[in-house]
Amino acid sequence: QVRLVESGGGFVQVGKSLNLSCVASGDTGRISAMAWYRQAPGEQRELVARSHIAGRTTYSDSVKGRFTISRDSAENTVSLQMNRLKPDDTGTYYCNAEYFISPIDPAIDYWGQGPQVTVSP
Repeated sequence: QVRLVESGGGFVQVGKSLNLSCVASGDTGRISAMAWYRQAPGEQRELVARSHIAGRTTYSDSVKGRFTISRDSAENTVSLQMNRLKPDDTGTYYCNAEYFISPIDPAIDYWGQGPQVTVSP
């Protein structure tokens, strides 16, 4: 079991910055990747950025160059620095941890509670 607790988010004007943080606790030794997803009203949840334990990072095209994901494996934290925010970045942001089971089994996904980010035009 892994528990994820997020902080950050809020209301901000277009062009400004916000930082989200997420702390993992519990059986964190089997976490293979941590990521941030977001979900806008009426839309499906989408990947924003992902950091794998091997060092690989992935960003959605819509946030490349503006968002930076940072992971501290020793502290079991992951953060998302969001710069030059746009109204389209508005949504509920979820911290995600992928819990490794075995090379042939899919990882178990754990989710945080989802802080809200609202970007005003």
